[in-house]
Amino acid sequence: MSRIVNIGIVQMDSKLGDVSYNIDHAKRLIHDAVKAGANIICLPELFATGYNLDVLKDSIVKLSIQYYEQICQEISDIAKCNKVYIIAPFGEKGAISGVVYNSALLFDDEGAMMGSFAKTHLWALERLYFKEGSRYPVFETKYGKIGIMICYDAGFPEACRSLCLKGAEMVFVPAAWRKQDKDMWDLNLRQRSLENLLFTVGVNRVGVEEDLHLFGGSKICNPRSEVICELPIDKEDVTVFSIDLDEVVDQRIQIPYLRDRKPWLYTKLVEM
Repeated sequence: MSRIVNIGIVQMDSKLGDVSYNIDHAKRLIHDAVKAGANIICLPELFATGYNLDVLKDSIVKLSIQYYEQICQEISDIAKCNKVYIIAPFGEKGAISGVVYNSALLFDDEGAMMGSFAKTHLWALERLYFKEGSRYPVFETKYGKIGIMICYDAGFPEACRSLCLKGAEMVFVPAAWRKQDKDMWDLNLRQRSLENLLFTVGVNRVGVEEDLHLFGGSKICNPRSEVICELPIDKEDVTVFSIDLDEVVDQRIQIPYLRDRKPWLYTKLVEM
């Protein structure tokens, strides 16, 4: 029996620093995905604040702390009311006062927060404002096992492999990826899917924040690295696309990359 999951991709624009507007806008787009039958919906990186840290500077930390509880509550409510899982990436308050992570929080279809993933590879100015994460959690949902990477994390094979070895069948990659690196976006998502024989779901921001051009181009890649769903460039869009997780099992039988790994050999080569 097939294991069909309806993936909702919200490729949205955000107003830089206008958290209230961005929350309301995200909720409208989430409703569009719900009406199209989504089981799991993913928003792009730092959807609530916008991304350009050259402009936001310290305000990214202040806004993340100020609005954290409100964002959690509103996303929880919409997930519960619509019986849908939501991956919502925004600044997450740490246990230590003033510490913020560039995170993605996962809410289940009852509105409970299942947990979060904090970006482990901070890009450029991010390291001035966010604390890096140190874990690769995999979340067990009623639709399958979910892993999350955020933007720059996708360029590191070890990150996705860690999620794969913990059982992830689909890895969501919310991002704020700039247009001049579109070639890397396209390649990274396809390569991570193939080498781990799983689905990758890239959800990229769209819009222009002063000198930062975020191009969209969100996509789903299957375990053979084929792009099976792709959203437009430079345009807001909401798409729901069905994937069959049985393909993960089938492809891992046909292409036994994971079975034939030799981790003891790789470690030895690094030490030489």
